[in-house]
This record gives sequence, C-alpha cells and structure tokens, in this order.
Amino acid sequence: MIDTPPSTLAAVPADGDADLPWLRTVAHRVQDSPEVFLSWLEEILGDEEAVRAAAKRSYWHPNGFAKMVLHASPDFRIRLHVWPESAEPSRGESNPHSHRWEFASTIVAGEGLHMVEFQETADGGKPYARYRYGADPANPAALLADGEARLELDKTPHVRLGEVYSCDTGIVHTVRPIAAGLTATVVIQGPHRTSTTVVYCEPGESDDQPNGELTEADFRALVGAVAEAVASCR
Repeated sequence: MIDTPPSTLAAVPADGDADLPWLRTVAHRVQDSPEVFLSWLEEILGDEEAVRAAAKRSYWHPNGFAKMVLHASPDFRIRLHVWPESAEPSRGESNPHSHRWEFASTIVAGEGLHMVEFQETADGGKPYARYRYGADPANPAALLADGEARLELDKTPHVRLGEVYSCDTGIVHTVRPIAAGLTATVVIQGPHRTSTTVVYCEPGESDDQPNGELTEADFRALVGAVAEAVASCR
C-alpha cells in the first residue's frame, strides 16, 4: 500500500516492539534520507485512495495545527503535524499533557518547536485542573475531571530543524512553533503503553475542545507545502 512507509525508513521492528530506541532510529532515518521521505509523500499525494484514507483519520487540532496520519498499523504510526503558513507564531498546544504512547519526532520544515516540560509538585508551581483522557469507555475522547494539581517547570528543550525529540509516557509538556510561517514535524508513534493519560487546564478554562474536520483538499495542500519545504532543503 502507498501509505506503508518504505522499508528503508520504517521496517517493522524484528521483535515486534516499537520501543523508544526504535522510534528514535526511524526519526533519524527521516532526517538522513530526505529523498526517500519526500518520494513517499509524493507517492501518497499521487494516489487518490491514499489521500482519502489519510484525510479520514486526520483532523485539525483545536489549537490550530493539523494532525495527519500518514501510516497506521498495530505496530506504529507515522504522523505529520503541520502549523500552516502564518504571520504570527502559533500558540501551539497550550495545555500541559502527557501521552499514552512513546514517540520520537523530527522537524522537517520551519525553525523548530519550543517544548516546556512540567512535573507535579506539592508546593509552589501553578494551579491547574487535572483531567484524565481515555478513562470513559463510552467516550474515549472525553476528558474526565481528576482533581486539582500544581505544576512546576522542569525543562525547556528546543528542537530545531534537523533535530530529533523523544518522549515517553511520563513526560508532561506543551509544544509551540519557535517562529511564524510553516512548521512541520514528523512523529513516529509507538503502541499504547497506558490506557489513560493526563491533560491540565488552567482554572476556569473549558475542557470542551473539539477537533475540526480536515478535508482532502486540506490534506493535499498541507502535505504539498511540506514536500516543497523538504525538497528546498535537499
């Protein structure tokens, strides 16, 4: 299938476990073989069925960037996150959150991303309302209230064009583009390691943040813009 990545980028791990070191290896391959990654993007764009399937499993995040799933299998996923061309830097993902899976990512367009990593603390820090994502069997996307918490800053890593960032299920962070203009990152996502994860909202902030529909036209435009950016850097 067209949406299956070339084996030179992401062959299924020999032991069947897409662990964090393997995810990092794939992210580095995307950087080391831009021509292979670019060719794959162009193949996807040239296949109407692949575009249709990818657009159906993709969406606009409420904070203004596109989460596009280029490949999905039980072993791993490859996503393309795109902050579109803009005059001002996007605020990115402003709610501190963790993930149910490990991932490694690499910047393929734009200056890069600014991360802020947090940890809960008993004293000091900043107050947040804590929610649990994935805890409602009837609605896995719902956020269920899980008390209050205080967060303090732990690290502020910057990931620039050509660099790789990795994250396990214990990291709580926010992400935003460093600069205005097109920013894109390739995310290599492993299998679920936990059934739920946490999202923190500032007091008084609504937890109702629905995703937006991403059309086939959106998918084509965004992936095409990333392909142009990758080609210009070769």
